[in-house]
Amino acid sequence: MSEPGFTVGRIVPDLVTERLSELADFYADIFGLDTNMDQGWVRSLGPCGGGGELIIMAAAEVEDPVPMMSIGVDDVDAAYARARAADATIVYEITDEPWGVRRFFLADPDGRVVNVVGHHPSSEAENVEAVAHR
Repeated sequence: MSEPGFTVGRIVPDLVTERLSELADFYADIFGLDTNMDQGWVRSLGPCGGGGELIIMAAAEVEDPVPMMSIGVDDVDAAYARARAADATIVYEITDEPWGVRRFFLADPDGRVVNVVGHHPSSEAENVEAVAHR
């Protein structure tokens, strides 16, 4: 397999729920997860010291297509070019979001939507990686 031209920094499951606070509290209480980011409609939870992350989004605040996971990369444009070269189905075009991320969504061969995301180079919002298409 050839080198992709970018680095994958993390792979994160994305959960959509009608009960954001209840679900976030459930995972926090049982697994001792900390809230890394809270935008009201989306929360990022993870263990103290790193080692994983979970994104939970309010169903009422997201639009189709809704990603099932996010893959964080250091070069979104290179990942986009590679996806295009592989004839991947792009379901949300590459976009600079107002909360400081650059991303696109692709569909895998089974139709699962994947959010490919990185911080926008001009962004000062280093810890804001909201993942839902608003």
